[in-house]
Amino acid sequence: MILYHGSLDTIEKPDISFSRDNTDFGKGFYTTTIKTQAEKWTNRFKRRFGRGSISIYETDEAILKKEISVLEFDSYSTEWLDYIVNSRKGAASKMHDLVIGGIANDDVYNTLTLFFRGYIQSDEAIKRLRYEKPNIQYCFKSQSVIEKYLKYAGTETI
Repeated sequence: MILYHGSLDTIEKPDISFSRDNTDFGKGFYTTTIKTQAEKWTNRFKRRFGRGSISIYETDEAILKKEISVLEFDSYSTEWLDYIVNSRKGAASKMHDLVIGGIANDDVYNTLTLFFRGYIQSDEAIKRLRYEKPNIQYCFKSQSVIEKYLKYAGTETI
């Protein structure tokens, strides 16, 4: 499987110590199987700093799911929403080496903002999110898993 990471510079050796705590799935190294999503991430850096890179990695998803602890959200669900809320509060679970699921992108974030502010309940948030097609992200939460299973394969400069 090919994974992409959009950022300012090439990242040959990902290091989760540089990641932020209060993100969708908490502290970790975020990648996606969707190249256009990585391009969007990279373009944010390009607009701000004049450059950006998509780092490309290879891994074997079947081996990952067999050998490490993986939490996967197949859709926007109450469980996904609870995980996002806890992660954004800085209380992300540390029980898994890899978390796979939808990105709280701009469209999704509008619904989440209504939920976070108490304007809608979780059932209404999930009802609204069912119309959104998830952009899948892979959050590697363990440095040892990154070093063992994620192999750098190249870079594309944007």
